[in-house]
Amino acid sequence: MISSKDLEYLRRCVDLAREALEAGDAPFGSVLVDATGQIIQEDRNRTVTDSDVTLHPEFTLAKWAQANLSPEERTTATVYTSGEHCPMCAAAHANVGLGRIIYASSTAQLVQWNLELGIRPGPVSPLPITQVAPGVTVDGPAAGLDEEVRELHRIRKIQRSS
Repeated sequence: MISSKDLEYLRRCVDLAREALEAGDAPFGSVLVDATGQIIQEDRNRTVTDSDVTLHPEFTLAKWAQANLSPEERTTATVYTSGEHCPMCAAAHANVGLGRIIYASSTAQLVQWNLELGIRPGPVSPLPITQVAPGVTVDGPAAGLDEEVRELHRIRKIQRSS
């Protein structure tokens, strides 16, 4: 169940995804929220501008959490993200021991959007989080915000075709 407070955090993720797009990166953004409801870290995709394919925001948040939070703090933290974690990010999330994941748009949606846009599949199978990290609690997609994310991906396709 996605609450109205969850939607506020997801709104920030979509804003970060828009920032990523405006900087020339794929439109993904994520925030890490502690047990008290405070955003303690956030990031956006930086895979193009920093020339590092591992700089997905979910992955960088997992690395940050590993370095800066206790195991208990990681377990009670929630990751909010504009798009469902890829397998690399889901594995990092689970291995670091982070808690719940809430996403605005799903992997299945992204696969469908890419198909509609004529974007070829990437080198990694588009698995849902629950297949990579079955012990992680996951909620999403978020109706309405998922369509905003879809539009960001459509704009990226247009930008890359120009």
